[in-house]
Amino acid sequence: MATTAPLVFAYYVTGHGFGHATRVVEVTRHLIDAGHVVHVVTAAPDFVFTTEIQSPNLFLRRVLLDCGAVQSDALTVDRLASLEKYSQTAVIPRESILASEVEWLKSIKADLVVSDVVPIACRAAADAGIRSVCITNFSWDFIYADYVMAAGHHHRSIILQIAEDYSHCEFLIRLPGFCPMPAFRDVVDIPLVVRRLHKSREEVRKELGVGDDVKLLIFNFGGQPAGWKLKEEYLPTGWRCLVCGASDDQELPPNFIKLPKDAYTPDVIAASDCMLGKIGYGTSSEAMAYKLPFIFVRRDYFNEEPFLRNIIEHYKGGVEMIRRDLLSGCWQPYIDHAVSLKPCYNGDINGGEVAASILQDTAHGNVHTKYKPCGARRLRDAIVLGYQLRGISERQANVPDWYVHAPLPSQEHDQSKEEMHIPDFEVLHGDLQGLSDTASFLKALGELSAIDFERDNKDQLRERLAAARLFNWEEEIFVARAPGRLDVMGGIADYSGSLVLQMPIKEACHAAVQKNHPSKQKLWKHAQARHHSDRDKPTPILEIVSFGADLSNRGPTFDMDISDFMDGEQPISYEAARKYFSRDTSQRWAAYVAGAILVLMTELGVRFEDSISIVISSAVPEGKGVSSSAAVEVASMTAIIAAHGLKIAPRDIALLCQKVENHIVGAPCGVMDQMASACGEKNKLLAMLCQPAEVLGLVDIPSHIKFWGIDSGLRHSVGGSDYGSVRIGTFMGRKMMKSMASSKVDEYNSDETGRNSTELLEAEASLAYLCNLPPHRYEGGYANKLPERITGEEFLTKYGSHDDPVTVINRDLSYAVKAPTAHPVYENSRVKAFKSLLTAAASDEQLSALGELMYQCHYSYSACGLGSVGTDKLVEFVQMMRLAGTLYGAKITGGGSGGTVCVMGEKSVRSSEQIREIQQRYKNATGFMPYVFEGSSPGAGKFGYLKIRRRSSPKSDFAAASSLTASAEH
Repeated sequence: MATTAPLVFAYYVTGHGFGHATRVVEVTRHLIDAGHVVHVVTAAPDFVFTTEIQSPNLFLRRVLLDCGAVQSDALTVDRLASLEKYSQTAVIPRESILASEVEWLKSIKADLVVSDVVPIACRAAADAGIRSVCITNFSWDFIYADYVMAAGHHHRSIILQIAEDYSHCEFLIRLPGFCPMPAFRDVVDIPLVVRRLHKSREEVRKELGVGDDVKLLIFNFGGQPAGWKLKEEYLPTGWRCLVCGASDDQELPPNFIKLPKDAYTPDVIAASDCMLGKIGYGTSSEAMAYKLPFIFVRRDYFNEEPFLRNIIEHYKGGVEMIRRDLLSGCWQPYIDHAVSLKPCYNGDINGGEVAASILQDTAHGNVHTKYKPCGARRLRDAIVLGYQLRGISERQANVPDWYVHAPLPSQEHDQSKEEMHIPDFEVLHGDLQGLSDTASFLKALGELSAIDFERDNKDQLRERLAAARLFNWEEEIFVARAPGRLDVMGGIADYSGSLVLQMPIKEACHAAVQKNHPSKQKLWKHAQARHHSDRDKPTPILEIVSFGADLSNRGPTFDMDISDFMDGEQPISYEAARKYFSRDTSQRWAAYVAGAILVLMTELGVRFEDSISIVISSAVPEGKGVSSSAAVEVASMTAIIAAHGLKIAPRDIALLCQKVENHIVGAPCGVMDQMASACGEKNKLLAMLCQPAEVLGLVDIPSHIKFWGIDSGLRHSVGGSDYGSVRIGTFMGRKMMKSMASSKVDEYNSDETGRNSTELLEAEASLAYLCNLPPHRYEGGYANKLPERITGEEFLTKYGSHDDPVTVINRDLSYAVKAPTAHPVYENSRVKAFKSLLTAAASDEQLSALGELMYQCHYSYSACGLGSVGTDKLVEFVQMMRLAGTLYGAKITGGGSGGTVCVMGEKSVRSSEQIREIQQRYKNATGFMPYVFEGSSPGAGKFGYLKIRRRSSPKSDFAAASSLTASAEH
């Protein structure tokens, strides 16, 4: 890297953790070795740099220009605090930061600005007229985007500003294990950036006083969960543990060794036999480079993690540990598994040298021919960015194997009768009803039952191996199916008692359940380790496998003692259960499934004496506003009920499932989702009055009308802040109106002519459901008296409570009241009119009137604050088609704030063509090709359940294979 004159680099380092700083050290070292000057802007301690680099050409400037992710402990990110701190660090003082950085960059005469990966540095470079380059495996717009769902959409501008800052960067030097980063125009990929070794394995062990016969585990969390102590019995015999980042006053057991704060981690990693820690770029890259098996525990809400996890597991170097086992000290089964691995990463690890060479050439003005526009890459990344968008089906040729998530099993619906035949199972009860997705699910179960663990172990996904070891395949298995739903009309007015019209979609969730006596239950190895002392008195265990878990960055398996649901002789409270499932975000999904057991125990007095095994496979995409959670709840509840011989009507199943979501999951949804999934029928609209759940009947969809759902790509969540805030505002408005009505009653009692008014006011003073208030009464008596907004503190002081059992008012927040209160009053009236119009004579006027009601509903959502740019654009495209087309109406669905748009039009070839045209227009406008929901299928009640049993297998080794028990992580 010889050069004629030294260059000056300004290298900005993000304030999140040491991992960024340590890789910056490696790039900086090569730049300084080439004779250049590097000014590092960082908040990391000096020793991180000076331990490795002693040179007068290194200048350290202690400035914090971003904050990364704020962690409440070693494993948990505080999403709201992260966005608020970034705002305080980089948004509020933005103008002064830009002014000072521009001045500084000019003062040092920087030739190139390098950022890892500070957003504002790129903008400051542009303002100073200096080129900039980023080096990273993730960007903060991607990390923060998911936080908006929890923190509120008023933070969205932060993400847009970060992406705009990055767009000033000339190109991205991208590291392996990368996330989607569409803000960057061009990309060049480099090998792993890994710090070099200073000492041999033998030298490190000698300094530690550890012999070659001792196994070493490096404990690398950068901090430890609060109130947690390491114990001697956590380690297998013959093992010692090297603890990184231990506090000075922390006492450790005799088999644990406290490493100095400035210990050189790469040397320690290379001298160890296994590592236990959280996934980050530094630990992951060095574990791969030095072929160290890595036992990792997932962090909450850090979106970089699944991509690094993919690459670690792709190169056979990773074992996932459940957080509960980390904290309880059940380490041995994971350590045993890890040391049996043979990590196989053989790629280059000279990324620091390569990056330095590219930076030097760029500063000299050279342009590599590989720096081309990367439209395909940006489009692919844009699909994934933002709200953790799902559904990538096509494979880009330049995408490495570890980048693309494994696709879900195909769920096609056009199979022949021969393909409907299930050779692996006898169907002892029930009927597939021609549903090919059910046939595909049963075939997938048959494939699991035939896995040869000795031969197939290396090539199977963890979730498939876990599921294959779950069931006793010769015993009966119960299968239920529950579809998602398309919200045609009603939406969020369900919790105010509105009439709603819902259509079950063809995409569905399947649940397979088997119960076994505890003595016959197969246990994964980590579960065996927890119960080894109690095998003489086996207790009922619940084990669940969720297919497609990695698509949502959740753990694929969950297990618990069913006795954990008991407090003495009584079931635990729903609040206690919610806390139980909230302990580990990666396994919080299990609340939707396991919650059914607690609800049955609490509401119906059911007691479970047997162990329960469950496999969940859902084709209902998450975050699209089509009730993926309700489908999981209804399928799980129905299969558990069938396996235990209980007789419960579909309507009651739906109400039980709502309790799961409201009280155990903690999402404040109404009941329409569960009712549609449980009680709906194919090609019909379920008409339901949500007071609380009165099914009025099924409405035939006229033969000339068709409904579609178009996914906007923006992730929707009923647990998101906007949905909950709107619901709170609605209940606040009802309480205010009841108070107004009550205060007027006495004024009319003495006036004989006001008797009818008194009766109306008395009814309104005790209004149980807001939708029972006619629009004219709302307009005449209340609309002008409700405030636009009110603070939680002001409302609670004046009214005491908003009388909603599933939401909690935050005293510090301000809530919209008028729009959320008006919406359900008018929506109920719109839905009634819509239902009546469906039975009218077919005409253009009928279709236009139906469409107008849908548009009114859509814009009412927006008035409540539940709209989104994507859904508005889709509705706009439908309106643009109207003059020359056959599409008549569109509206946002479900909880709003993204998700899916329902479209109504003529049932014709022309309409289908227009839907495809809207897809293409949306892709051209946003970079995202929306998925179209088309078709319908029966609800869980209409489907019933299947009871299946594996046919006798001719394989001689099947019995031996099925008797194996092993860890879900194998």
